[in-house]
Amino acid sequence: MKFYRLFSDSDGESHWEDIGVSLEVREFAPPAQKIEISDAEPTTQMMFLRLRSGWDEPIHPTPIPQKLICLVGQVRVTASDGTSRDIGPGDVWHMEDTHGKGHHTVVTSKEDFESVIVQHA
Repeated sequence: MKFYRLFSDSDGESHWEDIGVSLEVREFAPPAQKIEISDAEPTTQMMFLRLRSGWDEPIHPTPIPQKLICLVGQVRVTASDGTSRDIGPGDVWHMEDTHGKGHHTVVTSKEDFESVIVQHA
């Protein structure tokens, strides 16, 4: 498993990094069998987000650290350094570019883009 991390460096330039998720076999919901699961991360709230097909936003930083989990559709997100990632169903995007130049997002699918956002403490 992995997720895409978008962060800002000290000069305010945003960059992508692919992060592997460590999973460990352990009990999670006894008496169910042990499963592969990651460590927990603290969160403050979650919400659902929809971007309509054709949506194209101005460049901006993320307001707070948060993870977006794509359910349906696809967006192309371009960091200020010019690199981009296509985020589609099942992808997880960790947004940490809370300062600096930010990123640009455009819906590239014919269907609306729907996701869950989990905000961090």
